[in-house]
Amino acid sequence: MTMVWIHQRPTAARCRYGTFGTLMLLCGTALLRLRCDAFMAQKTAGVLHASRRPFALQQPPIEIKLSWPTTPPRGMRGRLASVPDDSVPFLEGNLDSTAKFDEVAAAAASAGSAAVQLGREPGTCDPFDPKSAEFCSPVDVEASPFISKRTGKLVLLFTLWYVLNTAYNIGNKLVLTALPIPWTSATIELFFGLPYVGMLWLTRLRKTPKLSIDNIKTLAPSAFFLAATHVGGVISFGAGAISFTHVLKATEPVWTVLISAMVFREFLPLPVYASLVPIIIGVAIASLKELSFSWVSFIAGTLSAVTSASKAILSKKVLDGKPLGENLTPANMFAVLTILGCFMILPASLAIEGPSKVSIAWAAARSAGYSALHLWSLLGVSGFLYYIYNEVAFLALSEVAPVTHAVTNTVKRVVIILASVVVFKTQITPLGSLGSGIAIFGAMMYSLAKGRYK
Repeated sequence: MTMVWIHQRPTAARCRYGTFGTLMLLCGTALLRLRCDAFMAQKTAGVLHASRRPFALQQPPIEIKLSWPTTPPRGMRGRLASVPDDSVPFLEGNLDSTAKFDEVAAAAASAGSAAVQLGREPGTCDPFDPKSAEFCSPVDVEASPFISKRTGKLVLLFTLWYVLNTAYNIGNKLVLTALPIPWTSATIELFFGLPYVGMLWLTRLRKTPKLSIDNIKTLAPSAFFLAATHVGGVISFGAGAISFTHVLKATEPVWTVLISAMVFREFLPLPVYASLVPIIIGVAIASLKELSFSWVSFIAGTLSAVTSASKAILSKKVLDGKPLGENLTPANMFAVLTILGCFMILPASLAIEGPSKVSIAWAAARSAGYSALHLWSLLGVSGFLYYIYNEVAFLALSEVAPVTHAVTNTVKRVVIILASVVVFKTQITPLGSLGSGIAIFGAMMYSLAKGRYK
């Protein structure tokens, strides 16, 4: 059956295999970037380690003879005049280096050094600033495995992020197929974060945020844009294909640049603007050849990108430097914004769809063979996945550099598009696939260019 399908649809088959090859290339690039980040961190740690323990080599003690002219050099006169003689131990004629290092290490240990506090050998941090952990070497490069703990952690986090995000997109589409009420579905999905974080706050597994009325007023605009982004995405998912919605979401950099220029009068270098051209061209090609194109999906997906860009700009321009309350970690910030956003869109959800329309959709789903338990399970799982994948994304992206962030975010979109095409058997034309690839590639190039020229 597979060979017959390929024979009948050779163009579509080549299109999917070509997209799969692109995914493999992007995945390899992301993993290589993660490994390079980890290697450079280990290398830096190793250099610091070697530079802070210069006398730990298995060699005989070295005697250093320092001789000074009668008159110190011009650049050193002021410095030597202000430094007591006993505070410069390494300027003492004949010097047994190993002994001096042991003396400094012992002094650091008795002074409550950072190395001792971290359970390490005295002197393995900066002996001249023993209470600072800045130069503590965490591992020895020669003894470190090829896959370090940090690399393993990153691989785990990004794998979870991809799996949970893909599962949410598929689950959300299943919900909208059974219950075509996107406003109600989006509101319920936002609400399901409340029981999860509520349990963490009540059990004190996570510190409870403390907010004043002024803090809530400050966070309200960001919560509104977060909720609007989610609602727009859900409406677009319900009216069109998941793949097309993610192509539209890739236009977020375009709206970020426009809003920054028009509202805040901030302009970027020319290479950054040039990277937006592939996004615009790619979305235009994908829209023209999208088999499941609908104006509702197009407008809702575009509005989702606009509100997402607005939220990012607002968070950077308005929230930075303002008091936002206590215990407002990134995870708690997302929780608070989700809860506020849920209550913000609840009136609009009731006004647009209302109990009567929800009842009709529920009855239609039941008559189509869905049980009440099945419907509630779909809604609950979709809401939980929406919340948890965002938390994992916070953890994953906070651990990597901006370049790695851009590459992995691009790979995520490709993974979701491919998964949705496979699960829902979405038909994509060759030009539609080409346009999608160009738009997503342009989004990655924008992130790279902005990081390069900022």
